Amino acid sequence: MSGPLEGIRIVEIAGVGPGPFCAMVLADLGADVLRIDRPASTPYATPELPESAPGAETLNRGRRSAAIDLKHAEGVAAILRLVDRADVLLEGFRPGVMERLGLGPEVCRSRNPRLVYGRITGWGQSGPLARSAGHDINYIALAGCLAHIGRTGERPVLPLNLVGDFGGGGMLLAVGVLAALVERSRSGRGQVVDAAMVDGAALLMTMFHGFRTSGRWTDERGVNVLDGGAHFYDTYACADGEFVAVGAVEPPFYAELLARLGLADADLPKQMDRSAWETMRERLAAIFRTRTRAEWCDLLEGSDACFAPVLDIASAYEHPHNVERRTFVEVAGVRQPAPAPRFDRTPGRIRRPPPSPGQDTDEALRDWGFARAEIDRLRDVGAVD
Repeated sequence: MSGPLEGIRIVEIAGVGPGPFCAMVLADLGADVLRIDRPASTPYATPELPESAPGAETLNRGRRSAAIDLKHAEGVAAILRLVDRADVLLEGFRPGVMERLGLGPEVCRSRNPRLVYGRITGWGQSGPLARSAGHDINYIALAGCLAHIGRTGERPVLPLNLVGDFGGGGMLLAVGVLAALVERSRSGRGQVVDAAMVDGAALLMTMFHGFRTSGRWTDERGVNVLDGGAHFYDTYACADGEFVAVGAVEPPFYAELLARLGLADADLPKQMDRSAWETMRERLAAIFRTRTRAEWCDLLEGSDACFAPVLDIASAYEHPHNVERRTFVEVAGVRQPAPAPRFDRTPGRIRRPPPSPGQDTDEALRDWGFARAEIDRLRDVGAVD
């Protein structure tokens, strides 16, 4: 066996961003995921981007691709046959699109009552914004996340598209699918999983809602313990222009940081004296500017000072900790994050590099129960590529 989801079959209706991320996670964990791409004659309405290098669409790794036209009646019929044998269907269209195609959850689950039907959208399947366009920046703004990221007195800072698309979206959908599969093992019935990025982004903020209620968090950006307001939880520039990160929140760790910075015997204000945070930040900044990042790594890395160098992607590949743990792997010449989390008996793995759209149509359809003659007929009528 390879992966705890070995034997689970998933049909993924191709999309961009969080849906493919969810499918990638499930494929890494051992599921047999068949990605349904559009035929080359019906491309996605995506921005004009440079052509990807082979294997560079890393979100699509680990699964096969079949090109099936969802607007062709025979194509829809083919998808429904796949649904008959699937454990999970994943889709990321706006609400109502799959229903109009004849592939909505009622149709699919009438054929396969055990089907887990996973849906990922920005705003959710219901609500006044459900059918509106949007992107990560919009979802995390409405969820109450974006307002709290950035420096005081400055505009909010975009945290890449990690909070909405991937953490609050694709990962939340994966959790929902897995939970529905566990419940199905007891009830024998599938269900619809409605994963909305605005819901997931809000969920990620749960701890801060508690902080706010208890008076440990204010709505002003950049003045709190974990948002860059505190000098002991911040980034600092080094002599060579590189950066380091410190997160010495707990008193013993803060004491360790001060000792290693030569401040153990200094007459300093108390750690949680907010009126002194800016003065202490300036003092720490001046100290960190006296050495290079490598020199600070020699002094602080591996200690209880809660320290790490701020690495870009290329540097992260080479850090000894990441190298020893094989946090990053190479597949078909492309370096990328390894499957996570790790399992001692059924480890996940990347089964194959990202496919080009439709490269596995014939092989995959045969494995899912289509005869050679049926595949040829679907191609003759233009339902598959």
